[in-house]
Amino acid sequence: MGRGTPVVTGIAPQREAQEATAEGPSAAGRVGRALRAAVVPLALIALIALAGVVLGRVYAGDLLTRLVIGAAVGSVLASVAARRLPSWLVAPVSMAALAGWTLWSLRLAAARADLPGSLLEVSADAARNGIPRLLTAMIPVEPTPDTVLVPVVAAWLAGLAGAEVALRTGRVLLGYLPAAGLYAAALYVVGPNAEPAIGATVAFVAVAAVGLAAPSGASPAGGDPAAGLAPGVRAAVRLRLAASAALGVVLVIGLMALLGPVVAGQVDGRPVDPRRYVEPPQVETLDENPLIRISGWALHPEQKLLDVNTSGTTAPAGDADDPKTAGVRIRLAVLSDYDGITWRVGATYRNAGRILPAGEPARDSTVQSVRQQITVAELTGRLLPAVATPREVSGARVAYDPATGTLIRPEGLTPGLRYEVTSVRERPDNNLLATANVPAGEEVARVLRVADGVPDPLRRLATQLAEENGAPYARAAAIEQFLAEHYRVVADAPSGHAYPNLAFFLFGPRNGGGQRGTSEQFAAAFAVLGRLSGLPTRVVVGFSSGGQGPVRAGDAYAWPEVLFDGLGWVAFDPLPRPENEPRPVEEDFRPTPEDPPPSEVPAPTAEPSASPEPVAAGDGPPARGGVSTPVLVAGGSGSLLLVVGVLLLTLLAMRRSLSRGRLVRGDPGQRVAGAWREVTDALRLAGRPVGDDLAATEVAGRARQALTDARERRANGARPDGQAAADPAVDELATLLNQVGFAPGTATADQAARAAEVATAYVTTLRAARPWWRRLFWSVHPDPLRRARRLRR
Repeated sequence: MGRGTPVVTGIAPQREAQEATAEGPSAAGRVGRALRAAVVPLALIALIALAGVVLGRVYAGDLLTRLVIGAAVGSVLASVAARRLPSWLVAPVSMAALAGWTLWSLRLAAARADLPGSLLEVSADAARNGIPRLLTAMIPVEPTPDTVLVPVVAAWLAGLAGAEVALRTGRVLLGYLPAAGLYAAALYVVGPNAEPAIGATVAFVAVAAVGLAAPSGASPAGGDPAAGLAPGVRAAVRLRLAASAALGVVLVIGLMALLGPVVAGQVDGRPVDPRRYVEPPQVETLDENPLIRISGWALHPEQKLLDVNTSGTTAPAGDADDPKTAGVRIRLAVLSDYDGITWRVGATYRNAGRILPAGEPARDSTVQSVRQQITVAELTGRLLPAVATPREVSGARVAYDPATGTLIRPEGLTPGLRYEVTSVRERPDNNLLATANVPAGEEVARVLRVADGVPDPLRRLATQLAEENGAPYARAAAIEQFLAEHYRVVADAPSGHAYPNLAFFLFGPRNGGGQRGTSEQFAAAFAVLGRLSGLPTRVVVGFSSGGQGPVRAGDAYAWPEVLFDGLGWVAFDPLPRPENEPRPVEEDFRPTPEDPPPSEVPAPTAEPSASPEPVAAGDGPPARGGVSTPVLVAGGSGSLLLVVGVLLLTLLAMRRSLSRGRLVRGDPGQRVAGAWREVTDALRLAGRPVGDDLAATEVAGRARQALTDARERRANGARPDGQAAADPAVDELATLLNQVGFAPGTATADQAARAAEVATAYVTTLRAARPWWRRLFWSVHPDPLRRARRLRR
């Protein structure tokens, strides 16, 4: 006991000293551990934020980047705050926070983009169209609800997954995978639409390295996982850890050696644009070629299409920018492609936000700003009218083609739609037009292309005008003057701008409908003659407006434009002035000397798509040497009979081919179904059609009754003996049909042959019971052919 007292007395002070020493630095230790524990969450936030920075390079403004950073902070901090909760509770808590942040982000984006509709409507539309609109949006992408939804949600989910893996399980490298995947997705979406993200990528690697190198502070004894173990066990654990670390280093070095050259070789390569795999918004025929709407609008000039309220600078009366009217031209579409038949917009529309991409104005032109508030009345389609060239649109979701400056509303126009558009209108320096050149080469090949099949008169007229006028502007002015002096504008001219239509418009006889048309023919003829003369041309469809009030269908017209170096697109007006009487074309257009004299030149053989009304012939003696009237009547009657005979034989062959295909071709089930269709077609030809809602046994009963009734009528009301009912084999066919319908694949070839036999016998019997004059048309009636075609569709 006495010898033990000093031992106890010595241990107690030592323990007290250790406890006192531990109590001294406890606060500092907690701070250090907290700082070490914050390294990995901060690294995750930074990695996700860098993905937002990379993606934000193709967005207008920094709203998308800020929203992604907020999602990164919110998702990681939510996981840190819920770290003491069971793991199954973290996801619901984080999802609730995600819903709140997403709704707030969508509301902010909708307010910034000035989109109409409630938050619920905007959110539902963004959820339905988020991915396709993100991949079809025009660069720079405006941060609207549908273009920010996917990045925000993806950033939050990456933060949630990374934090849970890295913080809860301690697998930091594995926890970096969601952030790395998000970063790679951002690079892919950006594609070639921004400069290489070298700085952001270096920062991403550096932040990841810091997060991996920093101690977590979760292990005891200063981070040594083998502390507190027995010496033998401690040595084994440390050896295994060292071997694992060495193996990891070897794997990393090997991967770097294998993938390094591949990655380095891709540095100078052009990334793939994912937008090439997504189909942009499409339009219908009337929106692809609105030129054909001119004639219809001309026939209803009082139809109200738009209401316009213009503010800003407008063109004064007589301005060269708008020779047709004092005010502004409102464009509907720009048509650059012509294939000899149809002028088309040929646009590739991309979903755009409120701010549209701005191009460089022409060097020698001045720019004016025009702001219009437009309300749609009875204008239909998807094309959105605007003064050229639109730069900002609010109040409507639009898609835009920068090459032509054409706007569409993918959802279509609706009465009462109101939007505001701000445009920049370029006005060329008219003093430079006389000496200006026109561009050439691949950049303008689209607006210089002339399709094959140009009629010779058009080519000769273009050559004549070009030879007499050398400078480009002089050529364009000569074409404009030629059309204005020789042709007449009428409202009832038929639509059409193919080569034959233009040839008839330019050279057709006046008393036969030629040399008259709407602005459709004037603009199309100018553009074709201009291209034949070496001028880059296009056709524009739009409206003339004084800037205020209604725009009616009578204000719609088309005009041509020519591209000049340094001046941009210059509009021309080939329409004649109301007070001018057109001169005959023959006074100024002469064929080349090697051609026959004008009196021997045959009339153009090409006819327009809508032929003009024939001119009534004058009363006079019949021409001698003509074919006599009886011969003409006999020839016409014979031709008519021949045509009718060929038609009947064709129908007979088609009907027999249809029956043979039903009864012989296909598997047994298809042949049974074909036999049944033969019976139902026979009932329709007999005037006893059956509905698709009837069961097979009910149809069989009606088939029996139809044959009985036909036989009674044939016998003048006296039921023949033994003919009280039809052949009961039709019930057998109904049974086979039910077998095919409810037990597919069980019908045999013998059953199919029996079905064909029953159907043939029934059809023959029912046809024989019909009157003779009905039997004549039984085999050539086209109704079974029409029904078979509808079923195939």
